[in-house]
Parts: sequence; structure tokens; C-alpha cells
Amino acid sequence: MENESEKDTADQNEEVSDTSETPEPLSPPEAPAEKATQGSDIDLEVKDPGRAFAGVTGAELYLEACRLMEVVPVSHFTQNLAKPYINLNHHGLGPKGVKAIAIALVSNATVTHLELEDNGILAEGAIYMAEMLRENCSLQELNISNNHLGTEGAEAIASLLLDNASYLYALQLSGNNFGEEAASCLAEALMGNYQVKKLDLSHNEFSEKGGQLLGQMLANNTALEILDLSWNHLKRKGTVALGTGLRGNGALKILNLSWNSIGNEGAQALGEALKVNSTLVHLDISNNQINNEGAKKLCRGLEVNGKLEVLKMANNPLTVEGATALVTSVRKNPNSMMEEINISNVLVNENFIKLLDFVCQIRPELDVIYGEVEGRISKIPKQHPSPMKLIQQSSIPLDRVQIRELVRQLDRNQTGIVDYSHLKEQKPAQNPVEGKMKEEEKEDK
Repeated sequence: MENESEKDTADQNEEVSDTSETPEPLSPPEAPAEKATQGSDIDLEVKDPGRAFAGVTGAELYLEACRLMEVVPVSHFTQNLAKPYINLNHHGLGPKGVKAIAIALVSNATVTHLELEDNGILAEGAIYMAEMLRENCSLQELNISNNHLGTEGAEAIASLLLDNASYLYALQLSGNNFGEEAASCLAEALMGNYQVKKLDLSHNEFSEKGGQLLGQMLANNTALEILDLSWNHLKRKGTVALGTGLRGNGALKILNLSWNSIGNEGAQALGEALKVNSTLVHLDISNNQINNEGAKKLCRGLEVNGKLEVLKMANNPLTVEGATALVTSVRKNPNSMMEEINISNVLVNENFIKLLDFVCQIRPELDVIYGEVEGRISKIPKQHPSPMKLIQQSSIPLDRVQIRELVRQLDRNQTGIVDYSHLKEQKPAQNPVEGKMKEEEKEDK
């Protein structure tokens, strides 16, 4: 019996020994077993990474982390660790894959822009990234959109923002199933955050309550310059709160509220905000069920606002009546800075065209993008010379339609950034002298 008891005891000791010898993926080798069982699968040990990976840096550090995480390394990551931009979108990294990347970036000083969209990193991955960002001193732009972060992931990011503990100024969190709880923690964090200037929260599940929370945030935030809230469910009450926040906001320059069903009351709230706001230059309220009545209420703000340059209202149920009100508001406002009004779905008439031409004589910088002209639909549109050829061959001034076409060609993806790459494919115009010499050679033959 004693032998059997001693044998059982020995077997138990062997089991305990085997367990203690199995290393936690990212715990330092000398860490006690007690610490290894207290959530070390989430802890990056960023306070002392050298203990876990002594003498290992860069690509070697990443490969060692992948070995411990039992994930396949991404060669594109190792090849670009010394560059400022790394794009790992759609790589199927998962939480463990992004944990290995986070470990490698803790002490990295070169990567400033990281793309991790659509990698299924979940809330767990967001926690790893937040821990890394508290130590990293170079990363400034991060895209973790479409990663199913949920409320827990939002809380991890919010904690980072609340403490102003990173160098991030651009953060994309689109499509992460954020609801009201996420809106609450993010809004609270952003009230005191003074670093993030660009924030994308589009394609989430914020409802009217979320809009109210974010509206309170706008009234207090002093850093955000670009905010994308498109494709949420802010509706009337949410937009009214955002409008109230905009009145006292002195930083926001670009606001996207498209696809939020804000309706006429939302348009009215924004119009009231535009009466006093002096920083917003770009407002997108496309696809929001705003009719002529709502457009007229918005115009009350446009008649006195001296800052807004771009107004996007495409795909709202407007008619020529609403279009006329918008153009008239610019004509009435001597301080208007408006350069673009997009109502591309609206069918206009000859009277509108006459009004627009008159206003453009006074304000040549104004470009109104409208739909077809009533009575001209079946006619052959007026042919304008290619603006690209005009620019390449001469310095002839361009009219409003040609300028619009030029911008369309230079910004084919409508990103707001001019793309010159396709110009390389075009052959330069032939030198007149060379052309004349070639013609003379042909005649001699």
C-alpha cells in the first residue's frame, strides 16, 4: 500500500512538473507559475519585453513570437518592418497572429502607419494592440476596421484614448459592431483626448442614444478634425445632439453623417449649428431622407456661415425647389466660402441653370453638381474639349464644367487625393519643330 501511495505521489509530481514546464507564450522564462496563470495570455509583458525575448529584435523577435503563438509568420510584415507603412489587411491573422505583431512593434521605431482591417482580431486582439500602443513611440495611423471588436474591444481602445497613452492621430474603427455601450466609453475617452485628429466610426450600430453621447463629446473635444459617422442609426435625436455639440466645437473640419436617416429635423439642427460654427469646412449628409423643407431649414445656416466649403447632399428626395434654395443661400451670403454643392440626383430646369450661371459669375469657385436638366435629357450633351489635353498643350482657362471633369479624372477614386499615376501612361505632345522636320523628310522622299 505504501509503495502504491508513493507511486501515486510520484505520478502527481510528474504531472505538476510537466505542467510547469509548458511555457506561457509570452511570459518571461523566469516568471513564476502563479503569474503565468493570472491572465498572462493577454499580458504582452510590454514593461520588460527583453526578459521574454532577450537580445532578439525586429524580424527575429516577430518570428520568435510566432513560434510561441504557434502561428504562421507573415513574410510581408518581416520584409517591411524597417519601412513606415505596412498593409496587412485581409490576412486572416486572428487574435494570436496580431499578438505576435504587437510584440514585434513594442520597441519598433520605424512603422508609423499600420493597416490591419478585416483580420478577425476580435476584442482580444484589440487588447493586445492597446497594450502595445502604450509602449510604442512611432505608430501614428492605425486601421483595425471590420474586426468584430465589440464592446470589450471598444473599452480597450477607449482606455488607451482616455489616458492619452499613445502617439496615434488617425484611428479607423469602422464596422466593429459598436453599440451604445461602446459609444459611451468612446465618447467619455474622447472628451479629454487631445491627440487623435482623424476618427472613423462608420458602419457601426450607434443609434440615437449613441448620437447623443457623441454630441456631448463634440462639445468638449478640442482635437478631432475629421469624424466619420456614416452608416449608423443616429436619426433625428442623435443628429440634434450632434448639432448642439457642433455649436461649441472649435476643431472639427470634416464631418460625414451620410446614411443616418437624419431627416428634416436633423437638417434643421445642423443649420442652426452652422449659424455659429466657424471651423467646419466639409459636411456630408447624403442619403438622409432630407426633402425640400429640410434643405430650406439647412439654408438658414448657410446664409450666414462663413466657413463651409463642401456640402454633399446627393440622393436625398430634393427637387429643383430645394436645389434653388441651396444656390440662393450662397448668393445671399457675402461671406460664403462654398466651393461645392453635390445634389447629383436632382433634376433641374432652365431657370435653375440661369440662376447658377449668375451666381457663378459672382463666385467662379462654386461648383454645383446636379443631375439632368429638364428638357435637355434627349439632346446631345455639349461637347467640351478634353481638359487634360488643354492642360498639356496650352494654358487656356477652363470653364466650370471642364474643371469638374478635370477633378474627376485626377481623383478617379474620389478619395480627395490627386492620382498622377495614369498620366505616366499618356504620351507627351509632339514638339511642333520635330513634327515639322518629320513632314519635310516625308516630302523629300
